Amino acid sequence: MKLLITGGAGFIGSHVVRLFVNKYPGYEIINLDKLTYAGNLENLKDVEDASNYRFVKGDISDLDFINKLFEKEKFNGVIHLAAESHVDRSITNPLDFVETNVIGTVNLLNAYKAYCDLSTGRFYHISTDEVYGELGDEGKFTESTPYHPNSPYSASKASSDHFVRAYGTTYNLPYVISNCSNNYGSHQFPEKLIPLFIHNIKTRKPLPVYGKGENIRDWLWVNDHARAIDVIYHNGRNGETYNIGGNNEWKNIDLIHLLCSQMDQKLNRPEGTSEQLITYVKDRAGHDFRYAIDSSKLMAELGWEPSVTFEEGLSKTIDWYLENKEWLDHVTSGEYQNYYNEQYVLR
Repeated sequence: MKLLITGGAGFIGSHVVRLFVNKYPGYEIINLDKLTYAGNLENLKDVEDASNYRFVKGDISDLDFINKLFEKEKFNGVIHLAAESHVDRSITNPLDFVETNVIGTVNLLNAYKAYCDLSTGRFYHISTDEVYGELGDEGKFTESTPYHPNSPYSASKASSDHFVRAYGTTYNLPYVISNCSNNYGSHQFPEKLIPLFIHNIKTRKPLPVYGKGENIRDWLWVNDHARAIDVIYHNGRNGETYNIGGNNEWKNIDLIHLLCSQMDQKLNRPEGTSEQLITYVKDRAGHDFRYAIDSSKLMAELGWEPSVTFEEGLSKTIDWYLENKEWLDHVTSGEYQNYYNEQYVLR
């Protein structure tokens, strides 16, 4: 089995790559990543010398590059995680999201259709719950919830989802799609809420909270997400969509209070110290009020379920960032971007 994982140097992708490299020694895992600001090969130090692993630097929006890669490698399957994913950046530069998330996905679909044996694997497209829009106080997103994206990011992901399904219908391309809730855990670039606030609390910087902090999100531990991707890729039904959620709904402000409390304990600071850093800022444009995922289909069909409570997962996450100061220092300083040259070009 020759398996391409796109975006495998990013936050979620690096967890998926490590799981597959370690769990499936008989697979040949090729990790394709453009190494933008969020792609960090330091995330994969523990598998970079594995005999069943290779890294390829490249851009999925580069059609000629993608065609040559697929023609050469003849992949059996694709797990597609490469994406621009930060909502704030999509508001500032929406065309970047169209280029990567829409055109890049179509490039992969065309190459997979043209150069791969469709009987031996599948195209697995990882998406987001944000394609569904927002919820009121009740209910959860299911696989049949109508799409209603409200940001350039979610619109680009919704478009890519539709292209994957269209290729399944039009060309009989074998595919599965999953839509996940907010991920958290180790190795996440510190523009996202949890690692940003861990870093800011540690360095006594303000904690910027949008609006009143009342927006609600369902949080999924990234290791549980990687396990879900594993079972969906191997055991999911072609042409199906699976929602992946952590069953962990939290108001942003309640999450921040919990994070502050755990950080005060772990840093041996008086209780309430970190909460003094909370600073309310103008709400983000198009900020969806509430997301919540119904994972009952995934749990019933494939036997997956979350393995930790949010309190446990958050504690493990904080511990990792506090114990990996060098990683965080490299990311916040930009020094991590030199790792590719040191490991792959200059040696």
